[in-house]
Amino acid sequence: MKRPNRKTIAELRALRGERQLAMLRVETLEEAEAAERAGIDMVSVPPELMLETAFREAAPTVFAIPGVNFFEVGTSDDFVRWAFRLYKAGADAVYCSAGTRTIRQLAEEGIPVCGHVGLIPSKATWTGGFRAVGKTLETAQLVWRQVKALEEAGAFAAEIEVVPEAIATEIASRTSLFMISMGAGAGCDAQYLFSDDVLGANTGHVPRHAKTYRNFAAEYARLQEERVSAYREFADDVRSGAYPETGHKVAVEEETLARFRDWLEKQPPA
Repeated sequence: MKRPNRKTIAELRALRGERQLAMLRVETLEEAEAAERAGIDMVSVPPELMLETAFREAAPTVFAIPGVNFFEVGTSDDFVRWAFRLYKAGADAVYCSAGTRTIRQLAEEGIPVCGHVGLIPSKATWTGGFRAVGKTLETAQLVWRQVKALEEAGAFAAEIEVVPEAIATEIASRTSLFMISMGAGAGCDAQYLFSDDVLGANTGHVPRHAKTYRNFAAEYARLQEERVSAYREFADDVRSGAYPETGHKVAVEEETLARFRDWLEKQPPA
């Protein structure tokens, strides 16, 4: 597939230290189009969205990394087949939180891979749940070892999640990986947030690192009330006979109606 005006891996690496890139998790075509129009550099997308032809029509130039939790894909061989489909559909890289054997196999096939270090939600039980990783010497060393393992396996990038900024900065300055910060401070190469948090559409827990720029939740609540009101008015119209009105009905000529009635009268009873 042609990749018009989209950044290559080499170009991403060349931007390290020049400027930080903006990255979002988008879930819909509308969000993908908005990211394209807003000049967002990179997006994470659900695989099913990446596979839609309309995705690249909506977002032709944004660098797209589809991904899900590793256990939703399967074995290393499953990952390679999964990645080939996505790459063919226009993915620029794939996200993989599976083990280094899987990442190495993807890299050996020439598929650019973004790994994950620090707080890895699908593996959070190993680091104490959904909390920062790297606040102690031992956990900071763990994050460093995770990064080195991804390097050796052939990944080109790593999402570094909820790691102290000073630790993440030291790591980013000592690795060849393109480091994508989610709650790991400004010392990395890109800043990554979820669209729901940016838009204020998240009605649950809002992470400390999230910044909200709009209040979609209030707008959604308002629209829901409007939806209920419209449904209620429709039901009232049906019960009162106000719906359907003349303009909602199909007319028939009186002669046709009379002939139809005569024909019905001659039909055998049910």
